[in-house]
Amino acid sequence: MADQGTHGTGQRSETLEIPAGDVTMVADAYGDPSDPPVVLLHGGGQTRHSWGSTAADLGAKNWYAVTVDLRGHGDSTWSPDGYYGLDRFAADVIKVADYLGRPPVYVGASLGGNSSLAAISVRPDLALGLVLVDVSPFLQPAGTSRIRDFMVSHAETGFATLEEAADAVAAYVPHRPRPRNLEGLKKNLRHRDGRWYWHWDPKFMALPTDQAVQRDPLIDPARLGAAARDLRTPTLLVRGGESDVLSVDDAKRFLELVPHAEFASVAGAHHMVAGDDNAVFEDVLDDFLERRVRSRLKLFGS
Repeated sequence: MADQGTHGTGQRSETLEIPAGDVTMVADAYGDPSDPPVVLLHGGGQTRHSWGSTAADLGAKNWYAVTVDLRGHGDSTWSPDGYYGLDRFAADVIKVADYLGRPPVYVGASLGGNSSLAAISVRPDLALGLVLVDVSPFLQPAGTSRIRDFMVSHAETGFATLEEAADAVAAYVPHRPRPRNLEGLKKNLRHRDGRWYWHWDPKFMALPTDQAVQRDPLIDPARLGAAARDLRTPTLLVRGGESDVLSVDDAKRFLELVPHAEFASVAGAHHMVAGDDNAVFEDVLDDFLERRVRSRLKLFGS
């Protein structure tokens, strides 16, 4: 493990390398390893750094917060065969719990959320809790297509400068102010041959070519719906109030399948909820963790 410095809370992070068969996942850990673990998983095309602020805050509140680069993303290695299906990501989520040696709470945005849901369906005892951030088995095709279009538009060509990359992001999320300091953007980019490329394997967005009907290997409503119906762990679904990916009706369908789940809407936030309003999101997350997880651990003497 290597020291990675401090964040706003004064929390220091350590870098972990988590073996997962054909890949090695890189993670940052905050807080005391003896505290209850919370694993934060990013959305497709993002990196572990999208959860850095939240993880540092959790570490200061007596949780052991671990942010993970999923396979093919950030500093984690790429799938040797170029395949990125839901089954692979779910297996990696299980490897994280195995590495920690005890069940964590999984907090997953988009890809990270559905990967966690799929993993729990394989190992029902895998998690202390599940927080799905603007994702469910049911999603809006227009919203997911908008994300795909943005991701593939520069996947192969990259950007000549950081300013060009920042302009592309600003056009994609016009509700957010364009950052003046672009240093943070470097965490989501890699520099190669004089150009800047997104920090994920371009094959991640490739659709299978050996199927008569093109099907996204990451979106499987039937499998994920069955997984949701079988959920028994404390569950929270968080929706961005302005999300075009998870509609109100999508959320209702999920809650009908998981009647014990709690629901929260973050007003004004879009698909990347924590990035749009991290303060409100953290309030919702903190409340859930304290009431549904920590109180449960105390009850059973863990």
